[in-house]
Amino acid sequence: MSGSVAIIYFSATGNTHLMAEAIASGVRRQAETHVDVLRIEGTQIKDGRWFDEAFMECLNRADAIIFGSPTYMGAAAAQFKAFADFTSETWFAESWKDKLAGGFTHGAALSGDKLNTLIYFSILAAQHGMVWVNPGEIDCTAKGTTDGTNRLGSYLGVMGQTSLDFEREEPKLHPGDRLSCENFGQRIAQWVHRVK
Repeated sequence: MSGSVAIIYFSATGNTHLMAEAIASGVRRQAETHVDVLRIEGTQIKDGRWFDEAFMECLNRADAIIFGSPTYMGAAAAQFKAFADFTSETWFAESWKDKLAGGFTHGAALSGDKLNTLIYFSILAAQHGMVWVNPGEIDCTAKGTTDGTNRLGSYLGVMGQTSLDFEREEPKLHPGDRLSCENFGQRIAQWVHRVK
């Protein structure tokens, strides 16, 4: 039986995009699982309201939805929030009830209040009646290293961190963060098949 996962996210500099792609790669490790990678763009927002019919069709079809955004000023980016606010009609219809959900975020600081963004995603999922799936991965410091998976010690969702470098032109993702994302994508896909 096939399953489907949708990753909906905003990325300005490309670091969060790299996380989304790594999560999608992890989803693809699970046989018979389709993944849609849906990047929120500023052009989808008119007069402060987000809308993209094709994206909504993918999300409504998916068995699991993974939310992603960089953490700006301690919260999800405004572009992601515009999307989330649009889902109020979906909320009213209970269209996402019992779908699986998860979340990921990226920031330049080691903490940077990224947990607040993940809490917001989990509350958004709860309001939709979704079932939250955490990464299920112990942090690498418990294994005696600071350079492995879940290196930031996040248990609610996946966190990524890349230090600011105004000279760097290309987005970058720490290898431990990339592996955490891949493992998370695979875990979500496995749960999709478990509950189908």
